Amino acid sequence: MTTTVTITAQQPDIQYTPDVDKWRARAEHRLRSENLPGALPSGFPSKLDSDLVWEGKDIAERYNWTYVLTEADLEEIDAALQHFKALDKSLGFIDPETFPLPTLHSTLRGISRELHNGHGFKVVSGVPVDKYSREENIIVYVGISAHVAPIRGRQDSSYDGKPADVMLNHIKDLSGQEGSKGRIGAPAYTTDKQVFHTDQGDIISLFALNAAAAGGQSKLASSWRVYNELAETRPDLIRTLAENWPFDGFGNPQNPYHERPLLFHQAATGTQPERVVIQYARRSFTGFQDLPRSKNIPPITEAHAEALDSLHFLAEKFAVGLDFRKGDIQYINNLSIFHARDEFQDTPEQQRHLIRLWQRDPEYAWDTPVPLAKAWKQLYEGVTPEAQLFPLEPYIRSAAAGGRKHWFVNASI
Repeated sequence: MTTTVTITAQQPDIQYTPDVDKWRARAEHRLRSENLPGALPSGFPSKLDSDLVWEGKDIAERYNWTYVLTEADLEEIDAALQHFKALDKSLGFIDPETFPLPTLHSTLRGISRELHNGHGFKVVSGVPVDKYSREENIIVYVGISAHVAPIRGRQDSSYDGKPADVMLNHIKDLSGQEGSKGRIGAPAYTTDKQVFHTDQGDIISLFALNAAAAGGQSKLASSWRVYNELAETRPDLIRTLAENWPFDGFGNPQNPYHERPLLFHQAATGTQPERVVIQYARRSFTGFQDLPRSKNIPPITEAHAEALDSLHFLAEKFAVGLDFRKGDIQYINNLSIFHARDEFQDTPEQQRHLIRLWQRDPEYAWDTPVPLAKAWKQLYEGVTPEAQLFPLEPYIRSAAAGGRKHWFVNASI
């Protein structure tokens, strides 16, 4: 009589918060017990050489990432605000024509070039937040940003229980807000540390309406520098990152999970240089708080778990820290930069409050990797000025809501 033993694959011992000891132990075990490939995937570069490759330890010596708005700039911004308000149009109509910045425009276009072809990030500093109402601050932020990257992406497909193209998201601690219990599925709505990850879209911008009472430093890391380190020391993990991974649909009955790589290689052409793109969020594989990892989908592997931790701890090693001050707008290339933040403390008098846009600049945009094309189409296509919604107050977007009954199509990152 033959006995058949079925071994069911199990999710590795990995959580949203990375554990350096578990990472080292897993790496040591795999290096000792597995025959790991020593070559990169075919065509992948052994080293990337670009301004997009940098380390936090010395980047300040060779790159000034802050542009401080001048008095003339502020006067031009204020005139543009009054011009747009006089048009009596909804905020979806904000663009470089309806929010004219005749002199500042060239500086902001230079920032877009820097994001795509330079170091990948820039801060515009000095917006006088206290001078404006909440709606006016949003108009100013969206107006300035329209000159950097004129196409905006939807961040949610419903608002207040109704279909909507939500273009702006509030990043704020909502864990104590009425009705939030059991609904926090992303660290954006807590005071917790956010680990290194990417968002959706080409360009991410964040505008600080207020800073935390303590902590909350923004961390940026060159994903190209991380790639170079792994290509040199652990080419097997480059192979792991370039294979398909099971992304959690978090209970979406139409899409319980889907598969795609985290890492994409784009060969040089006559019009663009060689590039790599890494797109992922750790919570897609570990869950977070009220949105745990689904149990009825394929688990990730031990190799996946090590690769996730390697991305985080190498990004941490090479990161630069930026203090978010009230009135700062941070722009980053989401295709070449990982971002994170430290935990923070609020007080009743001072609470960290950022607002976010996902953007694209057709003049300088990188080619979208084919496996991301569907998500990018859902992000950008079919958005009309009339349908764009910019909530004035924070709420938990559907892609990050634990226990939700509606799923945002772009929850894959």
